[in-house]
Amino acid sequence: MYEGGAVAVEKQAYREAMAHLGAAVNVITTDGPAGKAGFTASAVTSVTDSPPTLLVCANRTNDSYPAMKANGVLCVNTLRQSQQDLSPVFAGMTEHTMDQRFSGYTWHQLETGAPALDQAEVVFDCRITQVVECGTHDVFFCTVEAVRTSEEYEGLIYYGRDYHKVAIKKVTIDK
Repeated sequence: MYEGGAVAVEKQAYREAMAHLGAAVNVITTDGPAGKAGFTASAVTSVTDSPPTLLVCANRTNDSYPAMKANGVLCVNTLRQSQQDLSPVFAGMTEHTMDQRFSGYTWHQLETGAPALDQAEVVFDCRITQVVECGTHDVFFCTVEAVRTSEEYEGLIYYGRDYHKVAIKKVTIDK
């Protein structure tokens, strides 16, 4: 039961339904006084373009959660297919320590100091402006302070419990 007395959908039925909803694969990073950390997330979405704001959902038991909340900044690094191997690493599904998660790829900083992945499909460098609790997760509302996009369109989505490349070729028509 949840508020209002109605019965919520069972957890497994909800998870199965969510497998039918494709989402970009993102590595969320932070750095600051509470240290450098990062995790994999698909729960990222635009909120508004005025001011540029997005949201990131994070489980409060996530090993990166304390640093991200304390630092007050994060960077959404949307992965390309060639970076798929980062997803399980940042999801904590390997033996990598937090520092080791960042090795093997090149990272820079934009405005906030959070690590921005070179060659990511798109990078949103953000300052956390509001945090809302919802069940096991917190929803971080973030003002976007800088963006960096790739020249190509080659994203990575997670759909049907597997990774899939999404790519389009930009066509230029000469007049």
